[in-house]
Amino acid sequence: MRRIGFWAAVAATIIAGGTAGTALAEGDPAAGQVVFKKCAVCHSIDAGVNKVGPSLHGIVGRKSATAPGFDYSAAMKGANKEWTAKELDTYLTDPRALVPGTKMVFVGLKAQADRDNVIAYLATLK
Repeated sequence: MRRIGFWAAVAATIIAGGTAGTALAEGDPAAGQVVFKKCAVCHSIDAGVNKVGPSLHGIVGRKSATAPGFDYSAAMKGANKEWTAKELDTYLTDPRALVPGTKMVFVGLKAQADRDNVIAYLATLK
């Protein structure tokens, strides 16, 4: 019984993003592609194709404000983030709270499952 409690605690820590560099609970990329339709109004998934927002191709693991050819806000240029799954989760919850002054006007994805799924989908875009 003690061993199960230990592994449950380890799993809870990983799911909560409690260790540096670990992904959040795995989402469903197919479901994330559906949720991404909300993002596709402003963001492309094609490398080098920017719209109102920068291309999100290769976003997972990328430094903030580095998509070629996109004119980022001063706030995003100064944010100095690495778009890990954990950082994307925080950003997608409330973009303007994490990066005050960002040009992104989207209010965020409030449902954890939506964020997990979109992040899983974005991680496939390499």
